Amino acid sequence: MASRHLAILLLVVGTAAVRGAATETPDLPTVDLSGDTARQTVIAAGSPQIYQGHPTTVSLPSGEILAVWCVGHGGHSGPMAKTADGGTTWQEMPPLGFRCVMTFSSVVRLNDGSHLGLYHRGPADKDRAPLEVLATRTADGGLRWSEPVVIAKVEGKNPCEPFCFRSPDGKELCCLLRENTHTGRSLVMSSRDEGQTWTAPGDTPWGLTGDRHMGVFAPDGRLVVAFRDQAKGSTTPGHFVAWVGHYDDIKAGRPGDYRVKLLQSHAGGDCGYPGLELLPDGSILATTYIKYRPGADKQSVVCN
Repeated sequence: MASRHLAILLLVVGTAAVRGAATETPDLPTVDLSGDTARQTVIAAGSPQIYQGHPTTVSLPSGEILAVWCVGHGGHSGPMAKTADGGTTWQEMPPLGFRCVMTFSSVVRLNDGSHLGLYHRGPADKDRAPLEVLATRTADGGLRWSEPVVIAKVEGKNPCEPFCFRSPDGKELCCLLRENTHTGRSLVMSSRDEGQTWTAPGDTPWGLTGDRHMGVFAPDGRLVVAFRDQAKGSTTPGHFVAWVGHYDDIKAGRPGDYRVKLLQSHAGGDCGYPGLELLPDGSILATTYIKYRPGADKQSVVCN
């Protein structure tokens, strides 16, 4: 399995000479795996009429993985597919049929057993106010949620699509944010009181600049974050990439170890929105939507 999926943790790649410089040029190397089709499985193929989009995944206690996506850009929730072999083969299931454009992009378990859900909302007048990120809590497994509160609103920026995760020592929540003006880098903020208060959002390292981050910690302790590349000066703009580094790299503003080009987008920047799952053998399964090939076919749901 490790030879087929993202066994990127075994790579040893020299880091670039520039470390920590506030520059909008690449400051870490990129490994290109996008042409290795043996790693890739099409879960749901697009066609000239059908756009398969915006998947998410979840690992079940049984070891199976579910993938749910939408038909159309922000269309109905579902269909659903299941894999019992780490993403090599998939069995499609009936669609859910729920209409949904944007729900929680991140839910994290808190130390008291409750959960924090994070999402963004746009203004009523899009010309007068920026996007903002909100959080809400549930103590009963999602049956009831607290009144949402704004946790990120940045003058001149549009923070959205939060990815919240816990630090390796368990003492801090970290949140990566898409920055939708795309004039600079993505944003990051943190909380050391279980999401009650947050630091002011600041720039991420250059290599984490992108849309809709999703990440997992690998067995060796490194963090792998996948997203749609939006970094200025990147050699992979608009494609599906992953950043590999340590949590402390994010905190210190260091570049990280390297980036990986996972898939080539044949529709500009209309890809990403990934699900990431750590498999029992230590490899990582990344699932996304992407225009997989040139031609008339629209986006497909693909894993690798």
